[in-house]
Amino acid sequence: MSRVRMSRVFRRAGVAALAFALLAGAGEPGTAFAGSRVVPEAVAVQDRPDLQEAIQTIVDSGITGVQLRVHDQRSDWVGSAGLRKLGEAAKPPADGRFRVGSVTKTFTATVVLQLVAEGKIGLDAPAADYLPQSGVDRRVTVRMLLQHTSGLFNFTGEYYPDGTVVPGIPWSGKEWVDNRFHTYRPEELVRFALSKPARFAPGTDWSYSNTNYVLARLLIEKVTGRSYAAVMQQRLLGPLGLRDTSAPGTSPAILGPHAHGYYRYQDAGQWKTVDIARQNPSWISSAGDMISTTRDLHTFFSALLGGRLLPPPLLAEMLKPHPVSDYGLGVFTLRPDSNCSGTTLINHNGGVQGYATAMYSTLDGSRTLEASLTYVDAVVPPAEAMQKALQSLISEVFCDGEVGGAESARSTEQTIPDSCTSSAGSSQYSGRAW
Repeated sequence: MSRVRMSRVFRRAGVAALAFALLAGAGEPGTAFAGSRVVPEAVAVQDRPDLQEAIQTIVDSGITGVQLRVHDQRSDWVGSAGLRKLGEAAKPPADGRFRVGSVTKTFTATVVLQLVAEGKIGLDAPAADYLPQSGVDRRVTVRMLLQHTSGLFNFTGEYYPDGTVVPGIPWSGKEWVDNRFHTYRPEELVRFALSKPARFAPGTDWSYSNTNYVLARLLIEKVTGRSYAAVMQQRLLGPLGLRDTSAPGTSPAILGPHAHGYYRYQDAGQWKTVDIARQNPSWISSAGDMISTTRDLHTFFSALLGGRLLPPPLLAEMLKPHPVSDYGLGVFTLRPDSNCSGTTLINHNGGVQGYATAMYSTLDGSRTLEASLTYVDAVVPPAEAMQKALQSLISEVFCDGEVGGAESARSTEQTIPDSCTSSAGSSQYSGRAW
């Protein structure tokens, strides 16, 4: 898949990704734009057979479980379908916790931009000014980290248009399964990435790299003098009342009600399936380690787009799309001509082994969709059935259910990427936790 085609897959409302895997303000840090503690809105009890049918169709296509939350002009609705755990009859908890994958990047970028707002970080300053011992090219700016234009090698592996693959750290197969509780230090991930050739000169192209957001974590910790998790709690999780969201660091557990994700791999010529709900997420760090719920993601995304977390000039910078990828600073901005709604949509999806997450909103936050899918990694549902179900879901929420609305906005070249069938190991998305 060419880089141009890859960017189209990202920006055409990102439906396939669902299938698999700031200037100074007054007040104390973390409260200037967060306001008072936010209590999530109660979910209105309203029958939405259209949405329930859509998520059931997704399950019927081969996904283990789905959790969905929708806020639109009709209602606030939450539902689930499928199984919480293989071998049991219970459905996934309607607002259970899950690994959000690269949705973590939106949280990380927000904190960096808050520090920009306070004058503690320069958005266009060299990252090396704050991390002089890191060895990062001085041409790489903070903005380039957040927008994936640094050119830095992706520590989970690089996949080039000519088919060349440069492996990263182990993230698949028996090797990963056997070592899934191993602890990686963020500095270790950065050193590994910097030992490899850059993909391109800083600022000259766009390529998704988890390395950028691990450096952003180190930047946050250096400037604040506190751990990444503590800063997240102080600035976002606490002020917004995100009680079910965490940056787990090295902790392997998903605390509280949750659905289980699975990983399928070969061992001595035999296929085995293992429950990987428990794993040490330090392998992906601040590029994709967070745990949340659909309720908390709705609260966070609505607050962000509603202007409660960043001042207007920096929120505008965050949402300004790169011309190649439509990626801003921690979010994708899907322009009116690239999606079915005819209006701008903001989103970031995520995927790690066994878990996929979707987070979409209109620019003003008036309509949002948050979803989690759990599945058996390496077992691919029929692409056509999956695509149809997901397109219907996006159409129902953002296009008022217009027949053909979603389909007309997506080219036939769009396919389900291998980010969530990572055992294949051949996709440009594989192992990226995006």
